Amino acid sequence: MIILTSSTIPGKEIKKTFGIVRGNTVRARHIGKDIIAFIKNITGGEIEEYTKLLAESREQAIDRMIEEAKALGANAIVDCRFSTSYIMANAAEILVYGTAVYAE
Repeated sequence: MIILTSSTIPGKEIKKTFGIVRGNTVRARHIGKDIIAFIKNITGGEIEEYTKLLAESREQAIDRMIEEAKALGANAIVDCRFSTSYIMANAAEILVYGTAVYAE
């Protein structure tokens, strides 16, 4: 599956547009990771636990978007974007969306 942030696919022609596809996940932080993050906040540096959590969340959202696009018969997704929303204390949604297309 080709996934691009642009609206065109270099070297290919979009033959059919299926419409918007999306994938999302809502993740909550873990109390143990919050303690580590608190310590890192004092000492400085990257909070690897949160970096890993967000990376896994993005990948899961992308996988869900790809499944939706494949079910429509698409072989590519253009104009792909990410959004993050605060849901409640200690929980956030990662949303990825784009336009499912068939390109040759």
